[in-house]
Amino acid sequence: MNFGEAIEAAKAGKKVSRTGWNGQGMYAYIVPGGNYPAQTEIARAEFGDIVPYRPYWALKTAQNDIATWTPSGSDTLAEDWEIID
Repeated sequence: MNFGEAIEAAKAGKKVSRTGWNGQGMYAYIVPGGNYPAQTEIARAEFGDIVPYRPYWALKTAQNDIATWTPSGSDTLAEDWEIID
């Protein structure tokens, strides 16, 4: 599927991945916006104990952790997106 379809799937709560990604077990998903407890003193100083977050992309990496993610130009033009169960 294309990236537009991958976005719609991710917005619906699905994990999406590219068959062209080299890392094993990698996938992207959308973290919903919401109010979350402050994790740093910087956030606490600005917002208090609860911080308002916008939705954002996250990536489960090949190193088995989570990172924020921004798609590359190649990712946005790729046709090898798939939904991961």
